[in-house]
Amino acid sequence: MIGDDPLDLAGQIAFVTGAGQGAGREIALTLAKHNAGGIAVNDFVKQRAQAVAEEIKALGVPAVAAAADVSDTDALDTAITHAEQQLGTFSILVNNAGNAGPTDAMNSSPLFWDSPRDDWEKYFKTNLFGVMNCCHRILPGMTKAGGGRVVTIVSDAGRIGESRLTTYGAAKAGAAGFMRGLAKEAGRFGVTCNSISLSTLEPPLPEAQLQEYLASERAQKHVSRYVVRRFGKPSDVAMMTLFLCSDAASWITGQTYPVNGGYTFAV
Repeated sequence: MIGDDPLDLAGQIAFVTGAGQGAGREIALTLAKHNAGGIAVNDFVKQRAQAVAEEIKALGVPAVAAAADVSDTDALDTAITHAEQQLGTFSILVNNAGNAGPTDAMNSSPLFWDSPRDDWEKYFKTNLFGVMNCCHRILPGMTKAGGGRVVTIVSDAGRIGESRLTTYGAAKAGAAGFMRGLAKEAGRFGVTCNSISLSTLEPPLPEAQLQEYLASERAQKHVSRYVVRRFGKPSDVAMMTLFLCSDAASWITGQTYPVNGGYTFAV
């Protein structure tokens, strides 16, 4: 490459939620590889957070495990405080934790009017309130320092709507709307706030099982709905996140970027 790398993060310190596996892990590693000054790896499973932190440290970048459920404000505050003491003030926040939260698998729901009321909370606690909790705790440091980046991973279920994912989609739509409002509040302090809207990523399976699944009729039918006929990969999410965290995106805020293989188009 001739000249400077426009995606060089120049030593910025990042807090990445849900980073113990999948797209979150890839985001944390990608930020580290592009000259982040330190990464706090959040996950509600301590062992996963520790494992990814060790991968980052092997790259020569400081990292700490910040184990906490993002919907638990006390545990989250403790994890962030400890990470700040080890790494410094955060100038990047990536809200990646999502799905059905820490205690349940992400599955297709019943029709909304058939869904039990007590099934709704798990989606909002992680996908909306978890995002708000992290921003509420970390934004004061960014605004005081005069700059920062917030990136929140949302979903096309919230951007365009998906049958049998209505409550999950509502929580994700809420997070995207929250980011737009936050962008207007934080912009004067040099903080940008954007969202990345995803469709389906490859399932996190061992390689042999993954290839068997991708060749299945079920997977092929699903992929046929995409212009780029494949599932998303963690690297697809990570590279867009890196861009939005870099100086290359310094005049972009309040936006929602679909990273979805052309499943839907933005206008």
